[in-house]
Amino acid sequence: MNKKLIALLLLLALMTAMLSGCGATDSDDLLAKIKKEGKITIAMEGNWAPWTYEDENGTLMGFDVEVSTAVAEKLGVEAEYVLGAWDGLLAGVKSGRYDLMANGVGYTEERTQSYYYSDFYAFTRTAIVVRKDNDTIKTMEDLKGKTTCNSANSTYQLRAESYGATVKDIESLDGTMEELQAGRVDATLNAEVSINDYLREKPDANIKIAGFDSNVDRIGMIMPKTDSAKSLQEAVNKALAELREEGKLAEISIKYFGMDITTEY
Repeated sequence: MNKKLIALLLLLALMTAMLSGCGATDSDDLLAKIKKEGKITIAMEGNWAPWTYEDENGTLMGFDVEVSTAVAEKLGVEAEYVLGAWDGLLAGVKSGRYDLMANGVGYTEERTQSYYYSDFYAFTRTAIVVRKDNDTIKTMEDLKGKTTCNSANSTYQLRAESYGATVKDIESLDGTMEELQAGRVDATLNAEVSINDYLREKPDANIKIAGFDSNVDRIGMIMPKTDSAKSLQEAVNKALAELREEGKLAEISIKYFGMDITTEY
């Protein structure tokens, strides 16, 4: 093989490598892709007040809506929301169909196998909710052999099952309350702040908080667990830290919960 041909082949190989490297920079970095497109796709249920829900006019609102919108603004992009069922949203984030999920996502070791978590920005207790006439369920241990209801693959479903309960798949807070009050399940688990909000809206509901899980739920946003998403995780953490320093997280929390749940207790 003559020297000119060898030189040409080497040049072609070098150009191919350079082009490949340039392509990887844009396509393999999630934050770069988001900034290039000018939007971040955020997944949430939209039926879990006061975290994410639609008002009577169909306007999406809630604690996580405002926090994630503020994060998007810090990133310099527009927030584009996608609503769906909990387990479908988790699958969508894992596959990279959605960039981020913000929906009161509690931390579990199992989820860290598939997702990157942001720094925790909210903290709440899990309440055990029963009908007013039920005095047999007071602790998590009392759920053994009982039937509860929650969204499929939610933190609350996994927790109830870990205590021996059978969990019925219901996708909304209102739906779980209807099942409970109709006597079709024995109990349900949910965030204390969500139950308090429900009772403020429906003070005559035939439910009560019977007790609490001893652990505090730590809430974070989740992203795909890929090398390309590390930059997004770092940017989201920076944005949350700035929002905390500015007092914005506490302000949004008080607006929706009547208290500041953004500090660990």
